[in-house]
Amino acid sequence: MKCPECGQWNRASMPHCTRCGTPLNIDASSRVAWKDTLRDGDASTAYLRADEFGMVDDTPDSRDTLAGEMQDLKRRKKRGAELKRQLKDETTRFQQPVRKPADENADPAAAAAGHPASHVSSYSDAEMRRESEVRHRVRFMDDAGTFIEPRSYDPILPEYPGAGRSRSVTYTSAFSPYGSRDGRTIFRRIAVIVLVLAILGGGGYFAWTRLFASRQPHFNTDAIITSTVAGDLAAHTILIPGEEGTSIYIKELHASYVVVDGYATIEIPDHTWYDNLEGTLGETMDVTLTPFLKNSSGRQTPLDLITYTIAIPLSPLTLVEPRAPRSTVSTTMTNIILNVRPGSKVTMNGDDYSDTVSMDGELSINAPVQPQGDNIYEIVVRAQYCRENSLTLVIYRAKQDITLDLAAGTVTSTYNNTLTVNGTTVPGAYINVLSKSSDLDISQVDSTGQFSFVAHFDHIGDNTISIVAEMEGRKPTRVDHVVYYVPTADEYTPKAYTLSDSDYSELLGNIEARSKMGTIYRVTGYITSIESQKPQIAIINTSEDGKSRPVYIVNKSKTTWEMGNYYRLYADVYGSYGTMPAMYVRYTYTK
Repeated sequence: MKCPECGQWNRASMPHCTRCGTPLNIDASSRVAWKDTLRDGDASTAYLRADEFGMVDDTPDSRDTLAGEMQDLKRRKKRGAELKRQLKDETTRFQQPVRKPADENADPAAAAAGHPASHVSSYSDAEMRRESEVRHRVRFMDDAGTFIEPRSYDPILPEYPGAGRSRSVTYTSAFSPYGSRDGRTIFRRIAVIVLVLAILGGGGYFAWTRLFASRQPHFNTDAIITSTVAGDLAAHTILIPGEEGTSIYIKELHASYVVVDGYATIEIPDHTWYDNLEGTLGETMDVTLTPFLKNSSGRQTPLDLITYTIAIPLSPLTLVEPRAPRSTVSTTMTNIILNVRPGSKVTMNGDDYSDTVSMDGELSINAPVQPQGDNIYEIVVRAQYCRENSLTLVIYRAKQDITLDLAAGTVTSTYNNTLTVNGTTVPGAYINVLSKSSDLDISQVDSTGQFSFVAHFDHIGDNTISIVAEMEGRKPTRVDHVVYYVPTADEYTPKAYTLSDSDYSELLGNIEARSKMGTIYRVTGYITSIESQKPQIAIINTSEDGKSRPVYIVNKSKTTWEMGNYYRLYADVYGSYGTMPAMYVRYTYTK
């Protein structure tokens, strides 16, 4: 029963509405009178269905129609079986029983005629008449099992020779297993079998198509689907044609849209479809809308489905430190720096580091490195509105027979040309520093294994600190630690030479000497070509017209270059590339 207050459908036996509690006053007399108007066995002519949102639909269910047709087929099969049984009983009742052979009291005239004793019977005229009637009734039966009246003659009348006396009779019923069968009878049987098989096959095919073929979805080809942007995020706009003023209800969105200017306009951000999905997502996803035409009375009529494909973007993930997915270290700890989208979920080897992501999306992790060879770090990032992105980082630390570690806080880059280095080894080991250094302190090596020294950097860029630990009876251990040294901009840029036309020619003529000295130049011009993005490598023309004096440059600064932009660069020479001088850019300034 439908509640008169809120419209909620309730069972007829409920005294109150399950939603609002309104009493459901049902007059018992009216209920009985209502039931008297029904007839048992009649199928319902309409069904009212209410979904969880209170939307009522009276669309006939194809399964109910199919069930009725199957019941009708069952009744017809039962009726056919009953008719077949009646026909069999009628045939059996009219069949003549087998006669016994005649005895010694048989008609001597028949014996004298030469008839064998096993085929001669002594019949009276009444018996012959009854047998003839049975034979003709059986022969004149139509295909539906209905008897046809025999022709108006009697085989016992005088026009038959020998009528009125005893004679030999052979039973020839078409349904007797011992009688003869003509071609028409066999054809009838074959026709009946074929007809029954055709009916059963047609009924089965009809049931199959109604039950399964009707379930195949129909897709709308009239809707207009366009890729758009909603709030800086990918989206799709769908235009569904309809009658002006009507509403289109979308089941998946739980919302209705009014048809204006011939279309209902629906804008859906792509992330709506996969925001709540867990696990691995693919690059694309096929989505389907289920629209309903909603009239003023609230009745909904299903429309053709609408389907389209969306692309799922990859979560941003950039490795800042170390600069390559595979690197070598000599310290017990290494610093891993990542750039991700703020608010991303970040895990490394299953540990969650999401709460350490800064406001600008930088994540710094101090990871332990064991002297076991490859140390593998699996990094997984999932940003909002994106699918998962992953990175496998391998940091190599050589196996050691003699333990030799640098302090965990040993830096990998500096603005100074000197660095104090601390380390530990096995007590009693001998420490030798192979790179440029001073102030080696090994006073604590014999007791605690600790030592320190000052490393000196003689050129700009990567400088390698090399240490060896030795002990009798063990294999020596060597540790190489790379430190990136670049002076501050205030110290670096004043040392730069201008790159005029004459300076450019002089540089090309003395490229080897300039490379060894690491001469610094001030390079200005437009980026004409970007050869690589990681590391970023480009070609810049340094002439005033921007068409000549190209320089091959590698970006070691913190600014990302863009094609066609004008820059002022400070770089030191490291060699040549073809006919062009090659430089490492340490500082970048825009125009």
